[in-house]
Amino acid sequence: MRRALCVVGLLCLSAAIAAAQGKVSSSSSCPGSASGQSYEVGDKPNHWYGLAQFKCTATSGEVAGVKDKEGMGTEFHEVVGGKSSGHGIFVATMANGDHVHYTYTNSVNLTEGMMTTGSNKFEITGGTGKFKAIKGKGGCTGKGNADGSSIWTCTGTYTGVK
Repeated sequence: MRRALCVVGLLCLSAAIAAAQGKVSSSSSCPGSASGQSYEVGDKPNHWYGLAQFKCTATSGEVAGVKDKEGMGTEFHEVVGGKSSGHGIFVATMANGDHVHYTYTNSVNLTEGMMTTGSNKFEITGGTGKFKAIKGKGGCTGKGNADGSSIWTCTGTYTGVK
């Protein structure tokens, strides 16, 4: 009997968690310029370490019924030849003024120093206001444009928003 009650309790808890889970689906446009600094490593040609900060504007998407507005990313990255990899934090500002905090790791393909394609994996680690207890994960794909800007499309899931 106890085992049956535990199983029923776990099923109810799982259903409640699944019901509270939401989907992330958004797109953002990021200009080609970023502030920051890069340093040539010197051990081989085209090997750099850098710190960059960039701002993106949401072109679509919402979280828990609140539209995405813009965001600021700060990242450490390493460039070796035509590839860049890095990690950082992206702070999204929502239309209501609240923030959602993301950590991410990324991989970007470069041609003549400009992004052609990229991808990342992210975790949602919290936020402010309505998003104080948010947690989640997902990923993004990016495409570079001739002017150096890029478009990123992201999908994922989250919990913790009422």
